[in-house]
Amino acid sequence: MNEALKPVCLHNGTVFTGFAAMEHCAVLVEGGLISDVFSQKRFEQRQFDTDVRIIDVKGAYIAPGFIDTHIHGIGGYGTEDEDCAASVLEMSRVLVKWGVTAFNPTLYPSAPDHMVRAVEKIASAIGREQGARIMGLHLEGPFLSPKRLGVQKPETVQPVNLNLMERFWEASGGHIVNMTVAPELKGMRELALFCIKKGIVLQAGHTNAEYGNMVEGMQVGILHSTHLFNAMRRLDHRNPNAVGAILIHPEMSCEIIADGFHVHKDLFKLLLRNKPIDKIVLITDGLKPTGQETGPFFANQEEVHFHDGAFHRVSDDVIAGSGLTMIRGIRNLAAGGFSMEDAIKTASFNPAQVMRYNRQGAIIPGHFADLTVFDHNFNIRLVMTGGKIVHNTEAGST
Repeated sequence: MNEALKPVCLHNGTVFTGFAAMEHCAVLVEGGLISDVFSQKRFEQRQFDTDVRIIDVKGAYIAPGFIDTHIHGIGGYGTEDEDCAASVLEMSRVLVKWGVTAFNPTLYPSAPDHMVRAVEKIASAIGREQGARIMGLHLEGPFLSPKRLGVQKPETVQPVNLNLMERFWEASGGHIVNMTVAPELKGMRELALFCIKKGIVLQAGHTNAEYGNMVEGMQVGILHSTHLFNAMRRLDHRNPNAVGAILIHPEMSCEIIADGFHVHKDLFKLLLRNKPIDKIVLITDGLKPTGQETGPFFANQEEVHFHDGAFHRVSDDVIAGSGLTMIRGIRNLAAGGFSMEDAIKTASFNPAQVMRYNRQGAIIPGHFADLTVFDHNFNIRLVMTGGKIVHNTEAGST
């Protein structure tokens, strides 16, 4: 039998299924899939075949693997690198150390020909990864508002261009999963209809949209949003604008960067009161130098430094992005009022649902065995993708 897909039973843990938390439970993995979930008492009574590897997680949490749908880089590797395919494969390897089992490498906007080549290169890495699954590409632009750039370079954003969108799609081989757009741009309806046909999840971000623009966008399927509160038109009592529309409409889902800097921690409580929990998606928006210990640091070909909880561009101190990891985001949400069950849900079940990833994000029989085990101090102990253990530190094995 292939050692990598040898049956595994994780036991003596609290299992977060995606629907409920179950204490003193076990998870059986066979053939790369979740085979069964049962109590510790049943585990002790059960007779296992000799080829089943038994792992005692010693009271740790057993969660669905984390899914980061918005990440530019980590560990010194980024989607902006010249050899971006190799860098994304390295991101896959590094990410499992932080509990991530699937991710959408996120591209900055760039000159059209350059961006098309980057899309093609990164798409070529899909299926060759050794760690976290590369689910498909997230294009953060180029159809963004020049008035809400954040750290995006003004020369790289442009009006809606369907011909360019078709080039992106062809270059990706059909592997564009999600795309950040500004709903108020002329031609957005036609772009949205194209994306609906291709199954691309559109999300409102880097947008100067007023409330009416957002509602029009919702009517053509723009039902997700990029890093809520950041790089979008703020709530106003006479015009709810982009932020207000996301908070008002329960059908709108939203990304949240839970580093305590991009969004004040007390706003986590506002989200809990105003958004259905299933509509909140934890992301990192992590940059290339995340996790690097020594500088200088660069992101999107510009020097950045880390202070006050985020990376800032050296040239003008504009916020460039976060140094967050998914496990730290879960910890921050839990400290900010989320139950552990709901915090984990934002990092696993919810992104799987929003991105329409079948058989991921939950621990139920028949789903892929993408699992993350972490202790009560939020230390990653074991990570499994497709039934293969890809990271293991201190989870006991007998």
